[in-house]
Amino acid sequence: MAAPARSQAISLYKMLLRESGKFPSYNYRTYALRRVRDAFRENQTVQDPELIHSLLQEGTRNLQVLQRQVAVGQLYTSQKLVVE
Repeated sequence: MAAPARSQAISLYKMLLRESGKFPSYNYRTYALRRVRDAFRENQTVQDPELIHSLLQEGTRNLQVLQRQVAVGQLYTSQKLVVE
């Protein structure tokens, strides 16, 4: 992976993790964190520059979706669970 693509991937990964941690609901938060980690682990060996570019674009779209979901989730909060 080229250096700029690597730094973009790391930056995107950190933003996705940070945004996933903002969910008020424990279940949504842990699900989002697990999905982000699993997706990046699954694609860590990709070498094709075009595929890397398309994966980064998909990750950026997923970040935008995640930001919207967090905003909606914060509007409709529920009671805390025992595990929280």
